[in-house]
Amino acid sequence: MAKEMRWDPKLLSLHKRTHVFVKFAVSFLLLGLAFRLFSSDSTGVSSVVETTPLAEQKAESPAVSLPIQAPVSSVFPENENHTSENVAAKCDIFTGDWIADESGPAYTNESCHVIEDHQNCLRNGRPKLDFLYWRWNPRDCELPRFNPQRFLHLMRNKSWAFIGDSISRNHVQSLLCILSQVERAVEVYHDEEYRSKRWRFPAHNFTLSVIWTPFLIKAAIFEDMNGVSSSEVQLYLDELDEQWTDQYKDFDYVVIAGGKWFLKTAIYHENNTVAGCHYCPGKNLTELGFDYAYRKALHRVLNFVTRNDHKAFVFLRTTTPDHFENGEWFSGGYCNRTVPFKEGEVEMRGIDSIMRNIELKEFEEAAAVGSENGVILKLLDTTGLSVLRPDGHPGPYRQFQPFAKEKSAKVQNDCLHWCLPGPIDSWNDLVMELLVNGEKYR
Repeated sequence: MAKEMRWDPKLLSLHKRTHVFVKFAVSFLLLGLAFRLFSSDSTGVSSVVETTPLAEQKAESPAVSLPIQAPVSSVFPENENHTSENVAAKCDIFTGDWIADESGPAYTNESCHVIEDHQNCLRNGRPKLDFLYWRWNPRDCELPRFNPQRFLHLMRNKSWAFIGDSISRNHVQSLLCILSQVERAVEVYHDEEYRSKRWRFPAHNFTLSVIWTPFLIKAAIFEDMNGVSSSEVQLYLDELDEQWTDQYKDFDYVVIAGGKWFLKTAIYHENNTVAGCHYCPGKNLTELGFDYAYRKALHRVLNFVTRNDHKAFVFLRTTTPDHFENGEWFSGGYCNRTVPFKEGEVEMRGIDSIMRNIELKEFEEAAAVGSENGVILKLLDTTGLSVLRPDGHPGPYRQFQPFAKEKSAKVQNDCLHWCLPGPIDSWNDLVMELLVNGEKYR
């Protein structure tokens, strides 16, 4: 016999209250979801690339024998376009400190195959890897990690060139290694000495070049691949090097840099005559100094790019300091420090300060001209932050296993170029930020 179902008004009241509560909860969840979708869409730039979760990225990273973790883009802010004048007024991405970064470099010597032997410190047996776990941190603003997906998206159907000496080649290799996480470049050209090269990223129709022109102006150089000179450099201060000027119209973006080659002994030519020299004892010539030639060269270079009919986006990178101690590269100098300097622990050397001051002065004058002529000129001021990284050079590990046969062997050190991976990778973080939010900076 079935039980009689009795109607209870209290149960109905409870049911109604429960129903109202459920409706309210569902409405609240839908409102929250709509707000999240709206806010995520409003960021704009980050919608170009889908960020991989931390766990997934670790699982997808190639297995390597080095204790290095692939970087996770979600740990660092994306390069977002900012227009706030208050942010622009206080933010200087070139002033700051190197801070510990557990994520490590974006690539390894095993995941990147374009690292030159002399900068391949890990393969060459450098024992301590602490130098890999630092990142540049501007004092008054956040510097996002370089985003290779977004960079290649922006560079679709574009061309880019690094113009300068072997430090420019060091820099372009760093960029190639970072971009190889997304697409591996195909080398399509190299000169006889492999100093100038060109790569192509087929999936993005992006071309990346490095043009070796250590003086940027016309020069006759009598030096072998080991840096041994048989005669003085002949430097023509009123003529640019056609090696790069003839190709300039082919590039949408260029990074131009001069530097240490101007310290070499050289005879200076102007107006088809010998005007003087730098460090040429016994030649009976006027000593004009390296600063005279460097100022003339930079002025001519920047005049060319700012008054050119071709409107490229131009970066001027400042001089790169070396960290030789107790000698130079040819006289037993070495660099065996293992941690970055902190602000106040080291001062910029006189030569570097002179060169950077010339660069700043010529840049300021050229930027004004470029602005009038529709040319974007940006300063990539890497000198100060690089001074703080004595630990980032190959040192004796410019060659393979230098102490394998004898632990006390005397070997040549490289305290000018940078290990790859290494501190130079942070230069690309700066390039990306200037590219995306250039209006915030000088």
